[in-house]
Amino acid sequence: MKRIMAAALIICMMLTLASCSSQEKAKGAKTNQQTETDGAKHILTAYFSCTGTTEQIAGWIADKTDSDIYQITPQSPYNKDDLNYGDSSSRTTTEQNDASARPKISGRVEDMDKYDVIFLGYPIWNGQAPRIISTFLESYDFSDKTIIPFCTSHSSGIGSSDTQLHSLCPDSVTWKPGERFSADTTSDEVNDWVGGLNITMETSANTGIFHFETKKVLLNSGYEMPIMGLGTYSLSDEECENSVKSLLEAGGRLIDTAYMYHNEGAVGKAVRESGIPREEIFVTTKIYPSQFDNAAGAIDEALEKMDMEYIDLMLLHHPGDGDVEAYKAMEQAVADGKLRSIGLSNWYVEELEDFLPQITIMPAVVQNEIHPYYQENDVIPYIQEKGIVVQGWYPFGGRGHTAELLGNETISAIAQAHGVTSAQVILRWNLQKGVIVIPGSSNPEHIRENLELFSFELTAEEMEQINALDRNEKHDWY
Repeated sequence: MKRIMAAALIICMMLTLASCSSQEKAKGAKTNQQTETDGAKHILTAYFSCTGTTEQIAGWIADKTDSDIYQITPQSPYNKDDLNYGDSSSRTTTEQNDASARPKISGRVEDMDKYDVIFLGYPIWNGQAPRIISTFLESYDFSDKTIIPFCTSHSSGIGSSDTQLHSLCPDSVTWKPGERFSADTTSDEVNDWVGGLNITMETSANTGIFHFETKKVLLNSGYEMPIMGLGTYSLSDEECENSVKSLLEAGGRLIDTAYMYHNEGAVGKAVRESGIPREEIFVTTKIYPSQFDNAAGAIDEALEKMDMEYIDLMLLHHPGDGDVEAYKAMEQAVADGKLRSIGLSNWYVEELEDFLPQITIMPAVVQNEIHPYYQENDVIPYIQEKGIVVQGWYPFGGRGHTAELLGNETISAIAQAHGVTSAQVILRWNLQKGVIVIPGSSNPEHIRENLELFSFELTAEEMEQINALDRNEKHDWY
């Protein structure tokens, strides 16, 4: 996280500290510093704080988004008497009662043009944002940017403050609904809110990169996802519950289910009874086209079946009539905190080119059939270049094809060279291509084996040998 501020503000900050006797620095908060412009950062957290509460929230947001941070500092700092809201003649009261009041700001944000997203924080004063926030909004051209307001208050809600601020912005601004935080808000609550916004974290060089040390990938939604786990297609309730328990006991944390698998309830039961904190487990489910006409109800149904407060990732199972409207229902569920990340299953280049311009939140994941006989070598880069993570189903070729694929001479020879199984070679091949794997199994030994993918690495030559097996041979109709 980088912190930005003109050098002249140092003097103003010292004056502010001297005059605001009630101000305490939030624990862990840092003062603004001059920053280097690196061109790779696109999110700014700007805030005004006089008692430290908003500053603390802003710091957590900046940490979560790896954004630059800018403190809005008045040329004439507020002292204790100014903050006496009970005095009708105090500075804050007279300013808040004057809609035209515009306190001057000391310093400016350098290179405001480079920022795509601005988090804007302020305390609630007399039911509104301090007038200095209006000064800030009128000091720059925010055309085509996204602004996300947040406020701090001991009792008042955000009220009409964010709509009044929105009215000061150009029509091309994307203005997200604001959020109010109290003085006892925790960093986890702030992180959950930021993650739920599904703002693409353009600031993070790590987005979409597989980290084999942590066995996770950072999604464009801001959440981390395990890069290998368990698919539950065709597993009955009892098989599914036992398989999920085997996965969790073996250290796996990613589970893939769907409405059409008819085992969402079993997944939820296994997760609840595992004793593992819910936030450590990543659960994916899907809405089927037959549910698209009431996608909001389908989301609630999935939450109820699994008895979960939120779902980590929800996908549209495959294209169908009403898919755009269904996706928009998922977007709303993200805003409501029901879903953390959303995406698509069985969407290819042509479908994506038609679909993506019609939605607001970029999919975090696209899940397609991928195995050595059907490699999607044109589709995978197309998806990844958009900041979307690719996940593969049928990694072993699917029913009726698994034995042939696992017995392939090339794959078997590579497996023998590394002292691993053919299944492990195929899964590792996927991971090294940047494809999340979710092999299905009800066998505890196979489930454990499918997670043990990090004691060996395929060479460039071995990767090319497997790449040469591509037949463009699709094994399911999706």
